[in-house]
Amino acid sequence: MNTVLAPHADALPHPPASGAWREGDPPGRRQWHTLGRPLPLEAGGELAGVRLAFETWGQPAPDASNAVLVLHALTGDSHVTGPAGPGHPTPGWWEGLVGPGRALDTDRWFVVAPNVLGGCQGSTGPASPRPDGARCWGGAFPFVTPRDQVAAERELADALGIERWALVVGGSMGGMRALEWAVSYPERTGALLLLATTAAASAEQIAWANVQLHAIRSDPHWRGGDYHDTGLGPHAGLGVARRLAHVTYRSEAELQLRFGRSPQGDEHPWHGGRYQVESYLDHHAGKLAGRFDAASYVVLTEAMNAHDAGRARGGVGAALRRVTAPTLVAGVDSDRLYPLAQQAELADHLPGADRLRVIESPHGHDGFLLEAEQVGGLVRELLGAV
Repeated sequence: MNTVLAPHADALPHPPASGAWREGDPPGRRQWHTLGRPLPLEAGGELAGVRLAFETWGQPAPDASNAVLVLHALTGDSHVTGPAGPGHPTPGWWEGLVGPGRALDTDRWFVVAPNVLGGCQGSTGPASPRPDGARCWGGAFPFVTPRDQVAAERELADALGIERWALVVGGSMGGMRALEWAVSYPERTGALLLLATTAAASAEQIAWANVQLHAIRSDPHWRGGDYHDTGLGPHAGLGVARRLAHVTYRSEAELQLRFGRSPQGDEHPWHGGRYQVESYLDHHAGKLAGRFDAASYVVLTEAMNAHDAGRARGGVGAALRRVTAPTLVAGVDSDRLYPLAQQAELADHLPGADRLRVIESPHGHDGFLLEAEQVGGLVRELLGAV
C-alpha cells in the first residue's frame, strides 16, 4: 500500500521561481475571456485587465440551459478532466465526475470550469503581467474576496451567453464561490451543490491559514511577493505551507493506516532519515512547487479567510435565505478542517436544502475529491430534477 515517495527536498534541482502558467507556455485546453471593464473590488479600488482562463466540455444547448459551472478548490485549476500534457502539469482533478456517461455527462451537459481570479493557471493573478505589460503584479496584486471572484465569473457567463446555470457545484474554496453565486445571483443559479465548505471561514480555519501565510512570507526568497523574475521563488515556505495544509486535508486514521511509524525505505529516522509520512509530505510539497505560485497561494488563502456570506447582508442566516435554488449540502464524515457542523448550518438555513448529506470516506477533507461515486450520486439527484 505504501509507495516510495520523495527524496530529500535538498537533493532535488530547484524548480522555476513560480509554477504558474506564463505567457508563451502551451495553452492546452484553455480558452480565455477578458473582462470589458475594470472589476470593482469589495475591499476598494478596481482591477483592470482581468482575464479568466476556462475550459469547457460538451456542447451548449441553443439557449445554454444545459450549462453547469464547476468551481475548483485552493490549488485546483480549470483542468477538471483530461490527461496531463503540454500546458497541463497534472491530470484532471475530478476525472471520475465529468465525461460521457459520468454524473456530469458531457453528452448532455455543457460543463464550464474557470481558473479562479487570483489563481496561477491562466487567469489574472500575481504572476500575470500588469495591464501596462512592464512587469508582473507580484506583491502588488490587490486583495480579492470570493465575491470579487464570482463577479468576474458572472462576466464570463455573460460572454458565454449563459443566463442561468443548470447547476453550480464546488467543494472547499470552490464551495465558497458556489455559495456566493447562489446568494449574489439567485436568479442565475438553477441548482446548487455545496461540498465540504462553510458559510463563513471559522477562527480555526483562519488560524491554520495564518501559519501557512507566515511560512511563505518568512522565506527569504519571498521578496514581498516580487520574486517571479528572480529565478528563485519561496519554495521552502510554500513547501511548509503545503505540508501543514495537507495534514489538515487528510484524516488521522488514514495517515496511521497508510504510514504508521514506518521509516521511508532504508532511511533511519534516528540518523537523518525520514518516516514514511514525512516522505509523503515532502512529495506533496515538491509537487506543488512545480505547478503552483506562492503568491497565488497567499492571495487565495486570504480570499478564503475573507469568506463570509453574511457580510453586509444582515448576517449568515439572512444571506442564506436569499438562495432560491434546490440545494444539496454534503460534508465528509472524517473532515477535520471543514467539520460536518459547518455543513449542517448550511443545510439548516438554506431554503432549498432538505438535510445534511454525509460522504463516508477515510480520506478527510479530500474525500469530496476522491469519493467520485458518492459525489456523482448527489450530482445526478440534483440534475434529475432539472
